[in-house]
Amino acid sequence: MEGHAGAARFAYNTMLSHIQSQLARGEKADWTMYAQRRWWNEWKNEIAPWWAEYSKEAYNSAFESLAAALRNFFDAKTGRRRGKRMGWPKYRSKRRGTPRFAYTTGSFGLIDNDPKALRLPRIGRVHCMEDIARRVGDAKVVRMSVSRRAGRWYASLTVERGDPSDPCAPKGGAVGVDLGVKTLATLSDGTVAPNPRHINNSLRRLAHAQRTLSRREQGSKRWQKAETRVRRIYAQTAAQRRDGLHKLTDMLTRTYRDISIEDLNVAGMVKNHRLARAVSDCGFAELRRQLVYKSARTGAAIHIIDRWYPSSKTCSNCGTVKAKLSLNERTYCCDACGLRIDRDLNAAINIEKQHVAPSAEETLNARGGDIRHDRHAPAAQTPMNREPSSRYTA
Repeated sequence: MEGHAGAARFAYNTMLSHIQSQLARGEKADWTMYAQRRWWNEWKNEIAPWWAEYSKEAYNSAFESLAAALRNFFDAKTGRRRGKRMGWPKYRSKRRGTPRFAYTTGSFGLIDNDPKALRLPRIGRVHCMEDIARRVGDAKVVRMSVSRRAGRWYASLTVERGDPSDPCAPKGGAVGVDLGVKTLATLSDGTVAPNPRHINNSLRRLAHAQRTLSRREQGSKRWQKAETRVRRIYAQTAAQRRDGLHKLTDMLTRTYRDISIEDLNVAGMVKNHRLARAVSDCGFAELRRQLVYKSARTGAAIHIIDRWYPSSKTCSNCGTVKAKLSLNERTYCCDACGLRIDRDLNAAINIEKQHVAPSAEETLNARGGDIRHDRHAPAAQTPMNREPSSRYTA
């Protein structure tokens, strides 16, 4: 597998150099995957006489990746691609990059009567740590991507299966979800999901592993062993975070019929250097992604509330909106009706009420917080759905 990943990296870098040399000479470069494959088949015996030792799919996956990267670059340059501007593709590094390759054709996939194994052409049988046959079921495997992360190899299978039957919506009612750092999620019915703060629990081990890495000679065997240890600590923290988010989103989509969440601007929130690590450790974007695809399976409805809606400043009883509410005020006190309630619970109740108002509801693909529809209009403030505060409260 190391050799296949190295062959894919070599083919990617070689083809990128060829395309760059064509452009430097003023020639018209044909960078499609099929053109790259034709050029490689013509010159592979001179460039890489060892090419037959590895599967042709390793080279094809490299050409597919490079073609997609170049297409994104040119589409972003001409305005056909929305979002962040894509740069010119970079060479893949052996040390810093992720070793990976993929299979799309050939005799790859499951092995009959061997549920915990996969067949990789030119490699053979590879034992897996879970029952692959049970996970795939009666679906057809159309693609298998193999990659190594933190010293361990992973296989990602893309399958085709028939349309599932229409799911029955959960029997529970509507719920509002207020996301935060002090508590990961507060539901409008009073349920609280605490924030486990996985990265904080790993900081001591991570600091020790990074000090050990800094004392090693870069590139040596001991340095590589120390770097793998650092990577595994990060990988374990990420796995713990994903596990907690999966359990929370499973509970929400299987219990409640209507789920309302805020449209948080996470990219703007992490610009606050005091909160950046804590916000990143929560995984707000991953939580929303999981809610969206899991709700399609269970029949629950997801409602995205406008990020400009002052859910924390509004009284859930009388609707009075406060002018200011600092982050260190954890109890909401209404001056109009005298309501005293937990700040996060008050926001969750307001979020639940908002999904019934058509003017406040957005689609799942809601964007536009930073977009100026009139280019002559002044730039607006980046919405973050966080009240200003002069003090920091974790």
